[in-house]
Amino acid sequence: MSTKIPVLFLGATGYVGGSVLTRLLARPDAQTFEITALVRSEEKAKKLEDFGVKTAVGSFKNDVLVERLSEAAHVVFSCADSDDLPAIQALLKGLKQRHVKTGDVPILIHTSGTGILTYGHETKGMSATDAIYDDSDFEQVANIDPAAFHRNVDSAIFDADREGYCRAYIVIPSTIYTVAKGPLVDAGIQKKHSHQIPALIRASLARGQAGVVGKGLALWPDVHLDDQVEFYTVLYDAIVKNGPDNVDHGIQGYYYGESGEHSWYDISKEIGRVMVELGLSKSDEPTSFTAEELAKYFGSEEFGNYWGTNSRARGTHSRSLGWKPRYTTADMIASIKPEVEAILREQQR
Repeated sequence: MSTKIPVLFLGATGYVGGSVLTRLLARPDAQTFEITALVRSEEKAKKLEDFGVKTAVGSFKNDVLVERLSEAAHVVFSCADSDDLPAIQALLKGLKQRHVKTGDVPILIHTSGTGILTYGHETKGMSATDAIYDDSDFEQVANIDPAAFHRNVDSAIFDADREGYCRAYIVIPSTIYTVAKGPLVDAGIQKKHSHQIPALIRASLARGQAGVVGKGLALWPDVHLDDQVEFYTVLYDAIVKNGPDNVDHGIQGYYYGESGEHSWYDISKEIGRVMVELGLSKSDEPTSFTAEELAKYFGSEEFGNYWGTNSRARGTHSRSLGWKPRYTTADMIASIKPEVEAILREQQR
């Protein structure tokens, strides 16, 4: 009979998830885990199996499959779609069934995002806002508007933790950056790029000049991929060492990933500088996206304005576990040139 810890991993092929899984597989105690990853691609499933990961081929939309897989897991790393409420409900249903049948209280480490803090702070890049959210302020966390981005999923997880059939912790990355590297990237399993900065780069390259929403004055926190991945390790180790009940969870289990703060203008200005250096633009000064450009490059004007929102966060609670991020906003700015160059290489293939 296996004594390994059954782990379900969701989002193994993604930018964050693939890096978290890589770190999990590199742990000294990796042999104590029996990891199952849910993936859509049979090709990637076969590649993952070469790394000693069991796989289930299917969609996060397959509620029955998600429910079955989660019922079999003591630990779940949820690094997939943070806005798919039906999928999370299926996941939680499986965890509840496990608890009822076995008495086990499974551990859920879910990935959300500081987009949750943009609600009511959408200035279309025309100004910064004063509100700063601190993850150690539990009253503030509890009172985030229910209509905020990601909040319906997070609230379902809070409810599950409150009912007592799982212990849930929510990791909340901010503007996460750098081109992902590692064995899962090399094997063609994992996505290399994040979303926010690469989207601005691609739009700027397409229009021939750096673009910005409004004046780019809105503010966001930032975190290097390596620092964010390290937090998952710090959190998991704290849970194992201290016991799940002795690490803040549920409504008190919010952990912001941030190690600095930037304006959207800062990012676009550096994209412009790099484009001039590479001979791709005559001016390094960002210009405002038109409504038509927002729709063209980001899918809709409304969604494009997301790059003009404010999301101000401080990861005091995250640091209280012993997390010590090494990178700064200056490192984020320095990461933009290699990101531009990587995207150009991919476009030229």
